[in-house]
Order: sequence, then C-alpha cells, then structure tokens
Amino acid sequence: MARWLAARCGQSSVEASFALPVLLVLVLLLLQPGILLYDRIVMQGAAAEGCRLLATASGDGAGLSEDFIRRRLGAIPELDQFHVHSGGCSWRIELSGNEASNVTRVRLTTEVRPLPLLDGAMAFMGMTNAGGNLELSVESEQQVQPDWIDGVVDGRDPAGWVGI
Repeated sequence: MARWLAARCGQSSVEASFALPVLLVLVLLLLQPGILLYDRIVMQGAAAEGCRLLATASGDGAGLSEDFIRRRLGAIPELDQFHVHSGGCSWRIELSGNEASNVTRVRLTTEVRPLPLLDGAMAFMGMTNAGGNLELSVESEQQVQPDWIDGVVDGRDPAGWVGI
C-alpha cells in the first residue's frame, strides 16, 4: 500500500514539471499583446488630443502640443517592455499643421523591448529592428475646419473671425 501511495505522489510532480513551463509560455504569449495594446491606446489618445490642440492653438502651438503629448505619454511606464527609455527617450513626435491649415497630423513612434523568450522568436520572424526592439507607431489626422469655411469672408483666418 505504501508503494502505491509513493508512486501516486511522484506522478503529480512529474505532471507539474511538464505543465508549468507550458503555462508560463502561455502567460508570456498573452502578456506581450496586452502591453502593446496598452501602449497603442495611450499613444492614440495622445495623438488625437495633440491634433485637437494643434487645430486650436495659436502662436507656438507645436511646442505646446509636443509638451502636452509628452505629458500624456507619461502614463506609459518607463520600463523597456513598455517603452525603451535607457540611453535617452525613444519617443519620436512629428507634428504638422496649425489652426490656419486644412489638416493637422500627429505621428508618434516608440520602441518596445519584447519579453524574454519571445524576443528570439520575434527576431527570427523579422519583427524587431537592429536594436532588438519592436517599433510601435500611431498616426492621427484631424480636419481643422469644415470645407464650407472657405466660402465665408475671412475664410481660414481666425484673427479675422474675432473682428467680425
């Protein structure tokens, strides 16, 4: 009877030794897309609000918009798995347009280090750059004024609207 019990106890240890690595890999496979999705959601929100700010700000709208966008991107942790920050910030912010243009655009790009065990697979599939990081990019575009505004007296000149 004692032999039978000893053999049964060893079985669960063997099963656990096979199941735990598979379970950990599955967790990693689910965690990486979650991190990338979180980054994209925060980046998309910051880009959309940056477009709105560019469309309504006068004067140094680009400088204010970039500062605002950087503050919004502060919601992303400064961990290499969320946003590579070692050796300098990897945020690239490209702004175009202002209140006098037809369209404002904001493009945000960053690098994300893949989780361990996934980095080799992603490099093998060609998904990483030369530094071994994933590049994540978001672009937002917003029309500043509706098309009918071109037909009015002062058109796209906001200073003229104040005079009216």
